[in-house]
Amino acid sequence: MAETTYFPRRLILAGAMISGVLLALAVHMLGQRFGLDLGGLWRTDVSDFMPARAAIAWWLIAAMAFVGGYVTATLMHSAASGRIPQRMRQFLIAVGVLVLAGTGQAASAPSPIPTVAGVVAGLAALCLGGLMAFCGAHFALRKA
Repeated sequence: MAETTYFPRRLILAGAMISGVLLALAVHMLGQRFGLDLGGLWRTDVSDFMPARAAIAWWLIAAMAFVGGYVTATLMHSAASGRIPQRMRQFLIAVGVLVLAGTGQAASAPSPIPTVAGVVAGLAALCLGGLMAFCGAHFALRKA
């Protein structure tokens, strides 16, 4: 009988982190298009105590990165043994194409926020996405 081989743990963590970060950045770009600005927490011209849109943006980016890292790590762990059904592969490819198309459309539009604030918000989304994707991948591999 053939022995089941699995991807190395570091390769799964790296792939899941990259996938989670890309998903977090895509959600960040799409969120900016709908007015969910990460930098809203540091604005001084807003009379509200804590802008809800900024909090929603932070939670949405963190949740999508965590879920992206978790799902990618789970799929990479089971992909080596060939246990992913064909329908699941087709569904994941379709979702990936739709997210990339939406992100490309959102990125091509002019930015509603100033350049420096946009760069800082992008770096914050990148760091938050990387951390949460690692956590999701770690929990997925720990369960497996």
